[in-house]
Amino acid sequence: MCLLLGAAGVGKTLLVKRLQNILARDCKGDLGEPPPTRPTVGTNLTDIVAQRKITIRELGGCMGPIWSSYCGNCHSLLFMMDASNPTQLSASCVQLLGLLSSEQLAEASVLILFNKIDLPCYMTMEEIKSLIRLPDIIACAKQNITTVEISAREGTGLAKVLQWLQDEPRSSR
Repeated sequence: MCLLLGAAGVGKTLLVKRLQNILARDCKGDLGEPPPTRPTVGTNLTDIVAQRKITIRELGGCMGPIWSSYCGNCHSLLFMMDASNPTQLSASCVQLLGLLSSEQLAEASVLILFNKIDLPCYMTMEEIKSLIRLPDIIACAKQNITTVEISAREGTGLAKVLQWLQDEPRSSR
């Protein structure tokens, strides 16, 4: 099980739909227009099948206070942040720190996704690293943490996300 978490409106549902679209097209061709999405109320379960089946459990951003109750049986965590919104980045950082300190996620691999790099107001990785002290977070975490800049809307970086999902070993739990 892979958890997909992040604040409301960061693009979690669009990410899942785009990953499915890439696999359906065998990573060839234009992704086309972004599919319509609605805010997730509750949870969505989606199977991504490439080299192996991975179940992604997307939790709505409004469920932040109870995210920890979904961490059992989680072997990996996708945590999405909006790279175009410095205020939301700071709030998301607090949520991320809470998740990283969870015993249930101590052995999980973590991929932090900085979405919306297609917007003109997005922050560079250097700006983000400085704002949320990302090197300190990575150094202090028990988990193996990877970061990637993406645009779920345009498809930028999504091949890296799929590769990470396929490469991550299953948890021993």
